[in-house]
Amino acid sequence: MGRMVEGLVESWMPDGSIGRLGAWGRGKWSRTGRKVPRRPGAIRSRLRFGLRLQVPPKVYGRIGDLEVRLARTKADVKRAQRLRYDVFYREMSARPSFKAQMRGRDEDRYDAICDHLLVVDTAKDPAIDGERQWRSRRQPRVTGTYRVLRQEVAQNAGGFYTQSEYDIAPLVAARSPRYRFMELGRSCVLKPYRNKRTVELLWHGLWTYVREHKVDVMIGCASFEGTDPDEHAMALSFLHHHALAGPEWRVRAHQHLHTEMNRMPKEQVDAKAALKALPPLIKGYLRLGAKVGDGAVIDHQFGTTDVLIVLPVESIDPRYFEHFGAPGESESRVAIGRAKAGSRQ
Repeated sequence: MGRMVEGLVESWMPDGSIGRLGAWGRGKWSRTGRKVPRRPGAIRSRLRFGLRLQVPPKVYGRIGDLEVRLARTKADVKRAQRLRYDVFYREMSARPSFKAQMRGRDEDRYDAICDHLLVVDTAKDPAIDGERQWRSRRQPRVTGTYRVLRQEVAQNAGGFYTQSEYDIAPLVAARSPRYRFMELGRSCVLKPYRNKRTVELLWHGLWTYVREHKVDVMIGCASFEGTDPDEHAMALSFLHHHALAGPEWRVRAHQHLHTEMNRMPKEQVDAKAALKALPPLIKGYLRLGAKVGDGAVIDHQFGTTDVLIVLPVESIDPRYFEHFGAPGESESRVAIGRAKAGSRQ
């Protein structure tokens, strides 16, 4: 079990990103129900201003000086956006708009309606003291983030972001209300923190959020670096032949974006080489029990080749629950473990 968990955690870390969704602004927005802000990056809190300062951070777990919690304020979300900019644009190959360059933030209209999971380093900086140290504690360093969008929120805002690349609406409609969907995206970890501890904590927070909101299916896009699918012919073909979702869960990329993943005959695919070539994020999802959609999508904004991940909670390998917690539990086992350890001291 220890090796399995370690393998999952280590495979969860891609080259900077743990999942991105496609280019900005390709979807059409509903003018009914809750509207998505027109201005990219506009953040409108769902808490009234008077209540915002009275609500303590919702902490899902802690490991050492790191804690995983939900963003509570506009400032929290902006720190997550700056982290995403550092990883996606400064470190990787995404192409920022002029406004993004000026602000130094990766932002889009969905940030206002999504929940943002944050991994925060709460350690004090020994180089800062006095009033500067007090100010530093008021501005915790966000070292990892995951953006999540629940189905009930998406329905009031014109749909899921993933719909801009994949035709997921028929699947969601056919499976609701028995299954509750949640979209994952815009996830990354700061380079110095890309280790087992940070990624494990981020997963614990995400899994606790899933259980808290009784989510049944996680969807989202995971990416290969680069926009030439032939560079990933072996891995894409492996996904097509061995990890394609069954008819009951299958979603196809929009026809005008559809890029064939079946680039090699099944008998020519070297499974061992293909698995080695898979991005760690995709490999981690597959180990959990995820399947992929039909067709890849080239995302020129982020310089990636995207594949759709569909992960029903009922498909997750139960052996992982020993470490991460069973679906019926309400808290992260990291949080429970730390609380018990603290009581013994």
